[in-house]
Amino acid sequence: MSVRHRVFTLVATICLLSLPAAGQSAGMATTGQSLGDFNVATPDAASGQPVGGFGSINPYNLLQKHWVVKGLVKDLDGNPVQGAKVVVEPLSGGADARPLQSDVLGHFYTEYDLSADLTRDLRLSLVASKKGYLKAHETVHFMDAGKTWAIVITLRSPEPDADLLSQEDLVPALTSRLKSLSAADGLSPKSEKDYARGVDDFLVRNRPDHAIGSFSKVVERDPACLECRVMLAVADIASGDWDSANHDLEDAVSTSVKDHKAAREEPLLLYGILQSWHHNYSQAAAYCIEALKYAPKDPLALQEAGRAELMLENWSAADSYLAQALAVGAGPDARFLRVKALLNEGSTDEARAEMAHFLNGRDIKNMPLNVREVYTQVQQKKKIEITYAKKSKTEVEEPIDYLRRTTPELKTLTPAADQSALAGILSAVGKNVDDSFRTYPNTSSVEEVHQEKLSRHGKREGYLDEKFYYLCVTPQQSWGPGFSEFRASVDAEHGQPGGLKDGFMLTSGFTSASLIFHPAYQAQSEFRYLGHQQVDGVDAAVIAFAQIPAKSKLYGTFKYGGNFVATFTQGLAWINPETHQILRLRTDLLKPLPEVRLARQTTDINYGEVHFKGVDGAFWLPRDVAVTVSYANRNLRNEHQYSGFRVFNVASTEKVSKPKTPPQQASDQQSDASTQP
Repeated sequence: MSVRHRVFTLVATICLLSLPAAGQSAGMATTGQSLGDFNVATPDAASGQPVGGFGSINPYNLLQKHWVVKGLVKDLDGNPVQGAKVVVEPLSGGADARPLQSDVLGHFYTEYDLSADLTRDLRLSLVASKKGYLKAHETVHFMDAGKTWAIVITLRSPEPDADLLSQEDLVPALTSRLKSLSAADGLSPKSEKDYARGVDDFLVRNRPDHAIGSFSKVVERDPACLECRVMLAVADIASGDWDSANHDLEDAVSTSVKDHKAAREEPLLLYGILQSWHHNYSQAAAYCIEALKYAPKDPLALQEAGRAELMLENWSAADSYLAQALAVGAGPDARFLRVKALLNEGSTDEARAEMAHFLNGRDIKNMPLNVREVYTQVQQKKKIEITYAKKSKTEVEEPIDYLRRTTPELKTLTPAADQSALAGILSAVGKNVDDSFRTYPNTSSVEEVHQEKLSRHGKREGYLDEKFYYLCVTPQQSWGPGFSEFRASVDAEHGQPGGLKDGFMLTSGFTSASLIFHPAYQAQSEFRYLGHQQVDGVDAAVIAFAQIPAKSKLYGTFKYGGNFVATFTQGLAWINPETHQILRLRTDLLKPLPEVRLARQTTDINYGEVHFKGVDGAFWLPRDVAVTVSYANRNLRNEHQYSGFRVFNVASTEKVSKPKTPPQQASDQQSDASTQP
């Protein structure tokens, strides 16, 4: 396609080779000289005509234009792609095609010197490719050597993002609206013919790259036709040129935002969808919602506004847009999106009903992975609601109630007079937790694990001691707070504590236990300020908390044989009132779980201040942890001690290897300490 408006410009250099004095006009050099292996002809003194050499035409007596071609290859997240092959092929001027390669910063560069008489402008075709990506095409049109720009090429994964609108669904949804434009839409007679030719190439012959030329002529001739610009952008997308699609929409979007009388919903809608493809969900939502001002009942605009709000975790807004989309005829994609919105809102029964409507009798086993995952979440959520609505059976003890009862842990507590201090404490602690997870480096520490089997009366009946490296790795691209925690043995042979076959248990996930106080998760628990109590010489504020199963996206897991159950917690946090760092955290089950005969699961974490070499600031991390579990009339206790904290460099020579088993993820699906007896 022809790109007409860019921001970055390069100043061109006009090069003129030396000519004999008598054959030059004013301002040129006055000495004849040889150029390489060729002798420049000198003119006859009488006639002024060249003698010998190249006859009557001197090819060096030509004005040269210097064209700079440079650009950037990136991925959808804006990261530079190194080692991409970029083939630059001039479509005018008779110059050669050149294979280039992007450098470590994703840049590529070349130059062309072409005859000014033969090349007034320069059209280029660029094809970028790299293993693991789809090929990307870009066609640019430099109108003048003095007005070139940096060319951006985006490489995409061959696997489409299942959470976003697919290209296969987008193209027919928009082209069906735009395939029959006429003079009433602002087209001149010539443009009508070119537009019809482009539509034939695009939709009938399936040659979007051929259609781009026809649509470009229409846009240049009739720039006020906003629908034409949208059709050109859709053809760009179909041909693999997302960057040009963005550029072709810019004027149409600007017009629609500034001039409401000339505005159309299609440019805003398509631009919003492109923003979602680039993971700019706030912008995607804004443009889709703007499109709804001009077409309030547009099913696609409502659906994509709902999708963007869903990606932003604005569940209620997403549900509202998606419900409206379905009411005006949106397809199954909108219904599936609404299942996710309802599920996250806590409307489990509605989510189940929408999922059944979406499946419409189809076997879930034959559905795509993302559908099966959401289906499982719906079923699991319903199971959780049933589990936590039931009263405990008589064979397991009644649950502790930290929010309403005083426990032995709080004998020396000075009670709070009221709850006025709670909001300030939660805000300050939440900021600390957020800062810690955002700036946390990849770290390793030495973990000593002491496992015990206890009798019903607390007497030790067996034990096992082991030592590991405990690694906390921050993902390079994280959707939000969290990191991966896993173990590596000191001998690099295995990565998990042994003893399961001998009746011991596996426990992990302690570094991420404080996520319950993260601002993103506080609304998923109840909190109460109980008062203050001495902890290690500090008069600490004591906060009680209890997760709300219907809302919470943080949960632990308990596995017993073939049984699996999600666990939710309540507990106490002791917080330094001056620094608002968590000094100690104790969690217990929200309620016993008779289906796996789990009566108790208590985790007690003591935190200490850790400084890492080369990293500014301090981090408060678990120094020692005790986990006690009672299930099936068995009692187990694990103690973990951490020391030797270091920044872990994956490129270092430390003998720390990644375990063969997958890491425990500090994420929505598993953030609390997990227990596997």
